[in-house]
Amino acid sequence: MTTTKGTRQIVVLGAGYTGMLTAIRVAGRTRRHGGHVTLVNPSSRFTERLRMHQIAIGQSLADFQIPDVLDGTGADFVQGWATAIDPDAREVTVTTSDGTRVLPYDRLVYALGGKADRTMVPGADEHSHTLDDPAAAARLAARLAEIARTGGTVAVCGAGLTGVEAVTEIAESFPTVRTVLISRDVPGAMMGGRARAYLNRALERLHVEVRSGVEITKVLPDAVELSGGELVHSDATLWTTGVHAAPLAARSGVTTDDHDRIVVDATLRSVSHPAIYAVGDAAAVRQAYGVLHGTCQSGLPTAMHAADAIGGELRGRRPGAFRFGYLHQPVSLGRKDAVIQFTRADDTPRRWHLTGRRAIAYKEFVSSSPMATYRLSKLFPLPSRALWSRGGRGNPAPRA
Repeated sequence: MTTTKGTRQIVVLGAGYTGMLTAIRVAGRTRRHGGHVTLVNPSSRFTERLRMHQIAIGQSLADFQIPDVLDGTGADFVQGWATAIDPDAREVTVTTSDGTRVLPYDRLVYALGGKADRTMVPGADEHSHTLDDPAAAARLAARLAEIARTGGTVAVCGAGLTGVEAVTEIAESFPTVRTVLISRDVPGAMMGGRARAYLNRALERLHVEVRSGVEITKVLPDAVELSGGELVHSDATLWTTGVHAAPLAARSGVTTDDHDRIVVDATLRSVSHPAIYAVGDAAAVRQAYGVLHGTCQSGLPTAMHAADAIGGELRGRRPGAFRFGYLHQPVSLGRKDAVIQFTRADDTPRRWHLTGRRAIAYKEFVSSSPMATYRLSKLFPLPSRALWSRGGRGNPAPRA
C-alpha cells in the first residue's frame, strides 16, 4: 500500500449491513498498523433492510445512528453522497451538505448495495413502490393506510422471499385490502416441498391471491398487465423482483457485470482495479456453485473477508480466497408466523425446516443479529472461518 503522511487511508462507501461491518472490522484490524478508516453514507441513520416490510405496514424501528455504532472504533463518518470515483488517482468525490470533498484512498471498499430493478418492465419505475429504503417503505405505508380506509387492491410483483414477506405482512395488517401476489415462479420456489407447502398454507390463510406462472409486461397507474393483455387491477403495486447495483462503479470505469456489480477476483478485489474491494450486493462474487445472490447472510462474510484481507495487506500478507456456503432461507409470514428452510452450501434445500413459534424466534434472531455482530466486533475479532462462511465440502475454495 501507498501511504499518506504515514497513514493508510481506507474508505468504505455505503453503511448498510456489509459496509458497516467492514468499517468496524477493518478499523480494528488496521489501527495498530497505520490504518485510518472513513465510512461514507448519505444518511446518518443505519437502515435495517431486513425490516423494510415492517416499515411498509406502519411499524417504527429502532433509531440506530451510524456515529454511535462506530463509537470506539476510531473510524470517521462522513455524511454525504459518493458521486465519482477516480480509480487511477485513488480518489472519491463526496457531496455533503457543506459542499464537495475529495477523499484519497489506499484501499476502497465498495458497499453501495443494490435496489429493486424497475427497468425490466415498462411503467414499473413510474407506477410501482419498492422497499429499497425507509423513505420508500414509508410512502408505501401511507398509501396502504389510504387503501385500507376505502377498500382496494395491492399487487406485489415477485414471489421471492422479499415478495412473500411483504405480501403476508400487508395481508395480515390490512385484512380489508385485497392482496395479489404475481410472479413467473411459484412462491417459495427455492424451498423444499414441505416448507413450500407450509408457506402456501399461510398465503391461503391470509387470503392472498397467487398468480404464478405469468409474465408481467407493463405496470400501469391502476393495474398490472400480464402477457396476453390481461389486466390485474391494483391501487398500489409493489415491485420486489430483480436487483440492480448502484451505477457509480460502472460510471467510474471499474469493470462491472450487466447488473452493475463490480466483477471481483477470488479475494474480492476488483479485476480491473485491485485497490478496490467490493462486498455484498455490490459485488459479483463467484463460488463453485455460481454467483452469490444478494442477502445479508452472504454479505456479512464478504465484509469480514475484505476487512481481514486489507488488514493482512498492511502487514505484507497476500489476500486469500473467499469461500462461502449458504445455511438457511428465513421467511417471516406476517408478525405471527414464519418458516425457515435449511440449505446446503449451494442454497438448495435440505430436509429440515422450522415453522411456527420456533421459526418466529429464529427469524427475529436473524434480523437482529447484524447489530449484535457490530457490538461484538468492536470488542474482539469474530472468527471469519466459521462454518457458515466456509461453505463445506461442496464449495471448494477458488484460486486466489
